[in-house]
Amino acid sequence: MVVGEFAEHRELIIIGGGPGGYNAAIRAAQLGIQVTVIEQDQLGGTCLNRGCIPSKVFSHAAQQVASVADFQSFGICVGTPAVDFAQLISYKDQIIQRLRSGVENLCQANKVEIIRGRANFINDNRIGVELGHRFELFDFNQAIIATGSTAVMPSTIGENDRILVGHTVYELNEVPEELIVYGSDAYALEVACSFHKLGSAVSMVLDNKDFSFDHTINRELRRVLKKDKIKVYRGYQLEKVSSDSNYVQVGLLKNNQKEISLSGTHLYMATALQPATTSLELNRLGVKCSDHGFIQVDKQLRTSVPSIFAIGDVTGGTFSATKAMKQGKVAAEIIAGKPSEVDLTMMPTIVRSVPPIATVGLTEEEAKEQGFQVKTSQFSYSGNSYAMISNQKSGVAKVIKDNNSDLLLGVHTIGANAIELIGSGIIALEMAGRDEDLRFPLYPHPSYNEILLEAMEGLSDSAIHMKPVESQLEKSK
Repeated sequence: MVVGEFAEHRELIIIGGGPGGYNAAIRAAQLGIQVTVIEQDQLGGTCLNRGCIPSKVFSHAAQQVASVADFQSFGICVGTPAVDFAQLISYKDQIIQRLRSGVENLCQANKVEIIRGRANFINDNRIGVELGHRFELFDFNQAIIATGSTAVMPSTIGENDRILVGHTVYELNEVPEELIVYGSDAYALEVACSFHKLGSAVSMVLDNKDFSFDHTINRELRRVLKKDKIKVYRGYQLEKVSSDSNYVQVGLLKNNQKEISLSGTHLYMATALQPATTSLELNRLGVKCSDHGFIQVDKQLRTSVPSIFAIGDVTGGTFSATKAMKQGKVAAEIIAGKPSEVDLTMMPTIVRSVPPIATVGLTEEEAKEQGFQVKTSQFSYSGNSYAMISNQKSGVAKVIKDNNSDLLLGVHTIGANAIELIGSGIIALEMAGRDEDLRFPLYPHPSYNEILLEAMEGLSDSAIHMKPVESQLEKSK
């Protein structure tokens, strides 16, 4: 390895070209800052190449398969859908390549320098970059750490192609015949729903008693999973895993007493995540981290070292591309001298399950625990004219407010277009809106949007398409 004798100077160096990194880079470039991104793999990070984007290709395909069952209602005659998995994989790869090329072109258009290599800190204003057989030094004014996270496999589980995690499950070359999904987070639910619709026999094992959604959403989700014949085992802990070339056996334990065994051709595991910072040698700088190694930052994404910022998964908390992108833009603006900060209070939870789920704000249980005088209203998709027209009658929207101030506290949806519907809820909560703020506007008719309107009207007992007895029942809860 050849070490460069002199260090080149850069104004801003960003380590990692994932969603947070490239958003920070482009925003900083827009503000007149000279930007260099150091990326050891592919631009777009795990999200674009192995996570968010591949998973959404699969979930969209699953939704398309599910929609075929409704064709007959419209007089459209088709046979039983058959999934060409090789073509789906090819399409996924095309989408990833196109989006990655788009990121590369945007960086080029904004004059963002991309260096392919592995970075590590020499001190608080110098970075070393391993470039194959060369090693170069770069001085910087500011740096942003955006290296993401990696999955942590339990030490008791050996490596096997049939044991899958978030970054490998969408790299399969065949549909699993029998898939065991272990975990109760959004990603595990997407995996279960997608592969079920694509042809897998799916069993789902929750390490908690239920998902973390509001109980109304959980109740509807239980109905959907039962209808789809996805067997769900609740409150079990994974005790042991054994595998061979054909099957995976899992041993499950509930309350340290009830033990069961499941067998499948593949196992997907929701795993813990750890910050991808090992190679950075942060100990040289004294960057403060949590007990689990996540970098501590303030609301402006500054670390304990003034010249270094951190964004995305390396900061811990919620692991989300949405968070990373917002943090990246804010960090760039702070570095450019603009007033800016991050507030993740109203960050939505989005699940591309079948049907999709979208939530923002407090659940009913959380609102009560925080001392609010809670009033709720919910409206079923079956009462909406456009849901009836499109034969998408499964689902519900629930809204929560403080009855003393009428302040909206939470919006929760499961059903067709739920993710599009949640946009209004996010804006309303972010602007400290009240239910009247979402009752007053004119809503297109017929549309799914009216589901949210009816739920809001239910908070004041003025919903037109809700039976009075249902309103009274809601009041008595």
